Amino acid sequence: MNNSNHVLLASHGTEGAQAAERMALQLCTKGGRVHQLLVVPDLWKGMTGDDWLNNGSTRDRFRDYLESELESEVRAHVKRMQDEAASLEIDYSAKVMVGKPEQCLIEVSRENHYDLIVMGSPRPKQVKGLRSRLKPEPLTHALTSPLMIVPYPHD
Repeated sequence: MNNSNHVLLASHGTEGAQAAERMALQLCTKGGRVHQLLVVPDLWKGMTGDDWLNNGSTRDRFRDYLESELESEVRAHVKRMQDEAASLEIDYSAKVMVGKPEQCLIEVSRENHYDLIVMGSPRPKQVKGLRSRLKPEPLTHALTSPLMIVPYPHD
């Protein structure tokens, strides 16, 4: 079923996004390329702990800590994907952006021609976790490559 040479993968490491990662690697041809977009939602920009941290230096330390944790998670995620792609003889690259997920995806999709864009579906309401609130409507009007939305994995 491998039939795409250049895949853009929108993923951020959650269970649903990992289903999209597996699909992107499965659909990419041997010797092909997967370019992953990891979006850190811009809601993290304003995360300062103002409601419980009461001075500027403590808020700065908290912000530095939060950025360091996010960076560490992204590095681990990229390393895992690099290893998986390499084992399948697929070239892999990644780009990390901070912003609104749908806007970032549209922007990156215009940087190259992609045979396919792959992303996971929204997390079901009964599954706990942060919802990025990606709006698919702007994608359907703005993307020029086919978009595959991979269903959330069910046990």
